[in-house]
Amino acid sequence: MRTARSRILVAVTVLAAGLLGTGSADGAGGAAPLAAPQAAPQAPADTCDPTDSLPPRQSAGAKIAKIRERGTLVVGVDQNSYHWGFRNPQTGRIEGFDIDLAHAIAKSVLGDPDKVTLKTVPTARRVEAVKNGEVDLITRTMSITCERKKEIAFSVPYFRVAQRVVAPKAAHARTLDEALKGKRACVAQTSSSEAELKRNPHGTVSVVALENQLDCLVRMQLGEVEATLTDSELAAAQVAQDPMVELVGEPFLPAFMGVAMNQNDTDLIAWVNQVLADWRSGGGWRASYDTWLRDTMGAPDPYLP
Repeated sequence: MRTARSRILVAVTVLAAGLLGTGSADGAGGAAPLAAPQAAPQAPADTCDPTDSLPPRQSAGAKIAKIRERGTLVVGVDQNSYHWGFRNPQTGRIEGFDIDLAHAIAKSVLGDPDKVTLKTVPTARRVEAVKNGEVDLITRTMSITCERKKEIAFSVPYFRVAQRVVAPKAAHARTLDEALKGKRACVAQTSSSEAELKRNPHGTVSVVALENQLDCLVRMQLGEVEATLTDSELAAAQVAQDPMVELVGEPFLPAFMGVAMNQNDTDLIAWVNQVLADWRSGGGWRASYDTWLRDTMGAPDPYLP
């Protein structure tokens, strides 16, 4: 697997040219650890417990019955996030850590990990896609926030994340302030990073919000922005794709990633929580981490929820 992955380390400009389309369906399926985030700037306290979800239980209700009648689990994913949800240029298949999770859920619900339809959803449309029933659920590096929980439901956490800044090595920035103050920054639309820069601009002179976080890396390559703020796992992926950029400063604003689902689908929410418990205790989480993330993110323990 590692040999195959090394062959697909292609330039991000090539990836961006082929991967920035959205809305399709597809049936195929070394960052430093999160060190001392408490030392960095903190956001106002959330008004809910983001880790709170329904107890794990696998009891088929209306939503599970609907999925089984259809014969496939429709999952919203990314195809532009390296090692998380990205289209392998050699095979055309969407692969990554979040994709492994989608297959694990499909296996549990339908008895076959390949009975899954992967529907690419832009960052800005994740909540909408869940609310209007375009997908059954989303596994797409989605942080659990109290604001989002007003509209959609989340599973229990399956990954710890934080905010990280990515900047060109040529900038020689070493701190958050050096990377952002007086600079043009880029974020993904409706992302936690966009929300953070609205709360606290960190001295940026402008903020460009684009449909997907990979677009920000392309804008940095073109010199149109000087920094990107994104989740730590996506920041590590950008650095893995482009040797001319680097992580700057310490992680801050720790958060959790979860599986997003419709609030009405309580049987599916509880079912997915059981899948996550089994995926972790049975070794699936760590095996997927070793396959996709260990080389760029190091030992897995800091990221276990």
